Amino acid sequence: MECAAVSAPLSSHPLPSQTNTPPEGKRPPEHLRRIIGSPPGPIVAFLTRGVWALLTWLSPAARDALARFVASLAYTLGIRRKVALDNLAQAMPEKSEAERRDIARGAYLTMARVVVESLPSGDRMTPDWDQQGIEGEEAWAALKAHVATGKGALLVTAHFGNWELVGQMLIRWGIPLNALVRPLKGALNTRIAVNRLGAGAGLIYPKGAIQEITDAVNRGESAYMLLDQALPAKSAVFVPFFGRLASTTPAMAVAAERTGVPVFVVMGVRPPGPGARYRLEVEGPILPPQPGEFADPITEHTARVTAALERAIRRHPEQWLWLHRRWKVQPPALVTAPSPGLTEGPK
Repeated sequence: MECAAVSAPLSSHPLPSQTNTPPEGKRPPEHLRRIIGSPPGPIVAFLTRGVWALLTWLSPAARDALARFVASLAYTLGIRRKVALDNLAQAMPEKSEAERRDIARGAYLTMARVVVESLPSGDRMTPDWDQQGIEGEEAWAALKAHVATGKGALLVTAHFGNWELVGQMLIRWGIPLNALVRPLKGALNTRIAVNRLGAGAGLIYPKGAIQEITDAVNRGESAYMLLDQALPAKSAVFVPFFGRLASTTPAMAVAAERTGVPVFVVMGVRPPGPGARYRLEVEGPILPPQPGEFADPITEHTARVTAALERAIRRHPEQWLWLHRRWKVQPPALVTAPSPGLTEGPK
């Protein structure tokens, strides 16, 4: 989730009494088990504790009913509806207006489900969470084989399905990981960070992130990052995404160049019905260009991985957050069109 930049460490947030990590799960080092940001004030903290307790007490079916109600209400009230429909009109002009509205409603439901499924303590997934199948079994086998060598990988996802629970699923499947995050602000983001730690993930913040990723993969821990957020132009590379140039962090490609470890796209696709269960879709390894193949290998590698994200979103567009202003940052005047090769990724 997008978080504002703040600086005060949070030192007194208890972890959930139950974790979602198997007993043999490998824990990240202590310095990655800290929450940096602004805690909620005492009144907000008191009120939200009651909300977290209620969500923990509700059954999966009740949580899903609540998510549907909240999503319907937000769409009806028009909260970011114009943003979502404008994004869809530009990204998918081939679809009818009715189809795009249905996709937008699905995006609202996806967002609401992420919230109500990610905030409870204890076990947030259904007993059959690992029985939904894996699409991309060859890529999944390659990822597992690489992790078995004792080095981590670079795992890329998007605001799709429930990226929080997909990270938890990967940990349960024996892939220790650290999530790249921004410093946190407010009760909602703080709670999600607490639950990430409770699930066994470490937290890597922007300052010194490349070195932290390098150290982590050498310890056998993978880095888990979202690659679909807009950055200020001076910090970003611009790559095609649904036919438009989008500002994107180069951190993944820089880390891949620095560490030499493979990049995999991992997405959790939610099947119909209530309950937090997701089918894993894996693509990779997505390789960087060969030396000398492109003048800007960092941008090209970022484009290849972004193309894989786009393919997954096109298959299940209702599960991506079209409410996000993904294209709000315009490229510099000199960057007016993608370079040759940027629109082509591995198929």
